[in-house]
Amino acid sequence: MLADIGLFIGTRPVWTQAASHRLVVATVVSLCYASILGTGVLALVVRRGRSLARLDLCVLVTAVTLVVCGLAMNHHGSDESVLTTRAAHEFLAGHQVYGRPWPLLFGHGVALTPTMNGGYDYTYGYPPLAPMLTAPLLWIGHGSAAATMVATGALIAGTVVMWRMLPVPWRSAATLVCLGFGLLPTYARLGYPAILACALLVPVVMGRPRTGGGGRGDVVRAVCLGAACAAQQLPWFLAPFLLAGVYALRRGESGGRAAAVAVGRILAVAATTWLLINAYFVVSEPRAWLSGIALPLTQDADIHGQGLVGISLYLTDGSDRLAWYAHASLLLLAGLLALFVLFVRRLGPAATVLPWCAFYVATRSQDGYYLMMTPLWVAAAITAPWQSFTTAWQPRPAFLRGPRGRGARVAAVALLLAPTAVAVSVAATGSPPLRMRVVDARRAAHAVTGLTVGVTNLGATALSPHFTLTTGQGMSRYWSVASGPATLAGHAFARFELRPPDGRFLLPRSGVRMRLRAVSASPMTLSSTDVHLAVARP
Repeated sequence: MLADIGLFIGTRPVWTQAASHRLVVATVVSLCYASILGTGVLALVVRRGRSLARLDLCVLVTAVTLVVCGLAMNHHGSDESVLTTRAAHEFLAGHQVYGRPWPLLFGHGVALTPTMNGGYDYTYGYPPLAPMLTAPLLWIGHGSAAATMVATGALIAGTVVMWRMLPVPWRSAATLVCLGFGLLPTYARLGYPAILACALLVPVVMGRPRTGGGGRGDVVRAVCLGAACAAQQLPWFLAPFLLAGVYALRRGESGGRAAAVAVGRILAVAATTWLLINAYFVVSEPRAWLSGIALPLTQDADIHGQGLVGISLYLTDGSDRLAWYAHASLLLLAGLLALFVLFVRRLGPAATVLPWCAFYVATRSQDGYYLMMTPLWVAAAITAPWQSFTTAWQPRPAFLRGPRGRGARVAAVALLLAPTAVAVSVAATGSPPLRMRVVDARRAAHAVTGLTVGVTNLGATALSPHFTLTTGQGMSRYWSVASGPATLAGHAFARFELRPPDGRFLLPRSGVRMRLRAVSASPMTLSSTDVHLAVARP
């Protein structure tokens, strides 16, 4: 019933969009409404388990149909799909894929990724599996339709695999979490490679406690893990937790040597799969490929997200120690992995959730990092319960054993998480290095065409500031500097003449908070101040 109700989410907008000019799609959506209603009635009146199982299949088919209808109406994608499509074209042509900027792809509604050095990232920064799968489908149409089809097809395939592998009473959970809420189909229609990675991880985490026992299942899981790591970087963070869990389970039942062999075998197959997918790029453009797949970790993208970085972005006027958010993320990831190993019998089922906690304290803490992997949470909850880890091996030095070791275990948890708390505190309590004041504003009707800003460097370190004016979440496009020094020396003052990126900045209605922000890349800093230029709009 919950899965059936979940299909209502987002269905009306698709029907409304199709009713005006795509009557076939609108008719199919109307039939899906009939299926939802009929299934809802039958779910309450049928009495046999086999009949309910057939209704689960009906709900799945209806959900897949609605996802296909949504793709038929909205396949223009996003910056992710645009870059994937261009990378696929270059791959087919035998040209370099990584390290090549494509600025002409952006603008006109395609989002930009600003960086702390005042520029934008126009290059492809993911492993190559998504472009390789997109390349054979480029013939299907214009724009980024091929990339969105790959992501949506992967989501549907992952859902079907998860549905089939789950115990029969739980199959509708796959439909609900993958297709019913509307979140993952939206990301798939935008062409996110992370959706492909998530679909490949589904067979890896399904029945995870059995991994390492040998047989064809281990090979399939290892191949899927390697392919997932070749699709997007998020599986890189999950893999150590999965392998640590395999080692603990197998050592608990067969000893340390057998556990090491099992982990080594899985790691070898996964690494071989990953290398085979990347082989062409390793040979043809090794340096560009390596910097390209590491780009999300090295590009110094502007701070953004719903995590603790919001303290510096929204609650204070900035920080001169933003890099400590990144340090906190790495420290938390390492601390959680250590805790996972120490307390695997308790934390074993949470292996598919723990890695994403590290992003909550990162400089980029977008919720997409969490929600695109939520099908794995459900798979773990159903197929890897805590009972599966009761015999897992846990390292237990003498001081951690027995009732007297309880205090030591609590201290170990605190000790492993304390570095993260310290790093976050250092980042959040930093002060803005620049004091800014708007000296003059040139207006045209309800817009601003230029700002004169007086800037004082409060610290001893020279900074290269880049300015933007924001009225909402995140960071807006940078303003150009018509006059002013490229680098402001320590304790120096200068005036900057700023111009909006489109020639004019439309002022918001009164009451909307407007912030002038300045960022620098080395060191990574943020300075913000409120600007009171809003006018009453009719």
